[in-house]
Amino acid sequence: MKLAFGCDPNARELKETLMEAARELGHDVTDCGSDDPIYANVATKVAEEVVAGEYDRGVLLCGTGIGVSIAANRVKGAYCACVADAYQAERATLSNNANLIAMGAQVVGPETAKLCLKLYLENEFDPHSRSGVKVARIEQYENTHRK
Repeated sequence: MKLAFGCDPNARELKETLMEAARELGHDVTDCGSDDPIYANVATKVAEEVVAGEYDRGVLLCGTGIGVSIAANRVKGAYCACVADAYQAERATLSNNANLIAMGAQVVGPETAKLCLKLYLENEFDPHSRSGVKVARIEQYENTHRK
């Protein structure tokens, strides 16, 4: 899987840890930056590239994960889940078809973050599951209300 990673300066160390973990899992990893203190810049860049199909999924990091998640979700077609534990990471894919995840370097420790990444990446969304109709409704709303 082709993965794009981005963060603000607060999360550079965790980003490096997660990029290495993704490589060890056999994924193709691209670093989209970590120097810009305006986290929305890297978050929207990564989200746009994921939506455009340049990457299969994206991973965003900041202090809490909240800011990059909000910024990424402003990009039409981006579905970024902010996760802090294994269950959320698994369900980001299985229940919500998230094409990006966000985590907070000041919230999630490196071992938990690596587990979250692994669970997020090893699962696939099933549109015929109970969650399929729920995700379809989100997409329907987005397609009729966002330009």
